[in-house]
Amino acid sequence: MAEKKRVSGLGRGLSALLEEAATPRDANDPGVARIAVADIGANPTQPRRHFDTTAMDDLIASVRAHGVLQPILVRPVAAGRYEIIAGERRWRAAQAAGLHEMPAVVRPLDDRTAFEIALIENIQRSDLNAIEEARGYKRLIEDFGHTQQVLSTIVGKSRSHVTNLMRLLDLPEAIQTMVENGALAMGHARALIGAADPVALARRVVAEGLSVRSIEALVAGKPPARPRDATLAPASPAAANDANVDALEIQLADALGMPVALSVAPGATSGSITVRFDSLDQLDWLCVKLIQA
Repeated sequence: MAEKKRVSGLGRGLSALLEEAATPRDANDPGVARIAVADIGANPTQPRRHFDTTAMDDLIASVRAHGVLQPILVRPVAAGRYEIIAGERRWRAAQAAGLHEMPAVVRPLDDRTAFEIALIENIQRSDLNAIEEARGYKRLIEDFGHTQQVLSTIVGKSRSHVTNLMRLLDLPEAIQTMVENGALAMGHARALIGAADPVALARRVVAEGLSVRSIEALVAGKPPARPRDATLAPASPAAANDANVDALEIQLADALGMPVALSVAPGATSGSITVRFDSLDQLDWLCVKLIQA
């Protein structure tokens, strides 16, 4: 049974393991073992469920030609058996390429630490869709006793980002599936929360290509809104109608967990960006990220 334990911080141990999972290592490194591919199994609680077919085909071709150059991270789970913590794509590619063994770093990790590493490694690589990421957060909170504040520190995201993503799990399964399949963006899905019939509205969003602002207006029972949030810095009409600007605003807002407005004049190479924060904690988190960048 998973350990129900509240933690107050990471400690150097997890930080070092995360660096180990993310840093390329030579397959001939003496600290790297060569393990039979058949003796390695996928992690059943792996946050990532969807693997891009084209990217996998490219990786398989590379592994077939050059082998697995960067070791995966595994933990022993039974006599002669190992479970993947980081590197499932490489293991899948090794299987498909017909390799009999592959390089791996073996570490005896508990369930909580193994799951934290798997989740963060995927987030750092931007490999998770919003629903997979949200489910990962939910498991760390429910199974391992993390608070949202501790969790935001672990994954390097704002607390509001964690909260906003987890709210997606309150949406109907049909909408969650649309997000997982890439038919619906996270920002669009989040705007559906509170709708009287979110599934019907989600289908309309996909069919008509509605903006997030329009969804928010419809949920509030108003006519479709202008593309830009009126509470943020005003933009010129041309910029407000630029689909690329709207898309970039949504991307930035999703990444920061805060509303973002971009203002770019037609044909200009300069402009302004406005980020709205709801608390001093959010401002502090944003300042830290900008200083570290």
